[in-house]
Amino acid sequence: MEMMPQYDLSRMPENTALKQQTLPAHQLDLSASVVLSIFFATGGFCLCMGIILLLSAKSTREIEGDVYMYYKLYGFYQNLYRYILSRSNSQLVGKDIWDVKNCSPFQLSHNGTPIIPCGAVANSMFNDTITLSYNLNSSINIEVPMLKSGLTWWTDKYVKFRNPRAGDLASAFAGSAKPPHWAKPIYELDTDDPGNNGFINEDLIVWMRTAAFPTFKKLYRRLNRVHNFVDGLPAGNYSFNISYNFPVTVFQGEKSVVLSTLTWIGGGGLFLGLTYTVTGALTLLASFAILAIYLMLKRNRKCFL
Repeated sequence: MEMMPQYDLSRMPENTALKQQTLPAHQLDLSASVVLSIFFATGGFCLCMGIILLLSAKSTREIEGDVYMYYKLYGFYQNLYRYILSRSNSQLVGKDIWDVKNCSPFQLSHNGTPIIPCGAVANSMFNDTITLSYNLNSSINIEVPMLKSGLTWWTDKYVKFRNPRAGDLASAFAGSAKPPHWAKPIYELDTDDPGNNGFINEDLIVWMRTAAFPTFKKLYRRLNRVHNFVDGLPAGNYSFNISYNFPVTVFQGEKSVVLSTLTWIGGGGLFLGLTYTVTGALTLLASFAILAIYLMLKRNRKCFL
């Protein structure tokens, strides 16, 4: 006598459309004309946006209104994989300031003391001091007032970078060592402004947001529109006084200072405009290639019939 198999009904899926895989489905069946229209529209949009963005970036004025000072580095690769990973986010957020396990080769000082902030990114922080002077006449120079706040993204300043809560900064960081290339410890980055000291120092935060390309500029200061500079930088002669601390010859690079205003898309960078322009141009070329192939196949089909 043949035995019927026994089934455990408790293990069977429920009789619902989702669990029984009987949900309705729809498959797109786009015609060649629809696909070509999408390609041409996308390419035209990207190309137009790229041209607009490039023209906007070129239109940044040099001396009026809100003026921003940037430092620009050439040939500095912040996008190297090992360089990017050489940091401690738990340390920078104030959660565990002694966490240096991911900071090779800048974890410990020569005597075994934990480095704060640790890692290659923090150790290579840009540390030139730049001041701008307005030459009122041949004998009088006025230092242009610059603000060192308002340089970072809000999420960086108030979420990703936080100081430890216990006590003052000197006590909180006691027993640590400064990065080898730093001239002062983390708790002395800005002793004049407690809101800009330690991990929440804006120069540090700006540097720690790594750049994607070897040539980049980062915001250093912004104009304080007071006294003679209420309307921006007046026409005239200016001079820079730069304390040279950040070496560039070791990586065969260059550095410069940029003064610029902002456009509706932000700074005067060309990257976004070039990206849109190249994408639009390539999409249009692909569209014409697809159109040519489609017309050729359509003609061959007619000849065959």
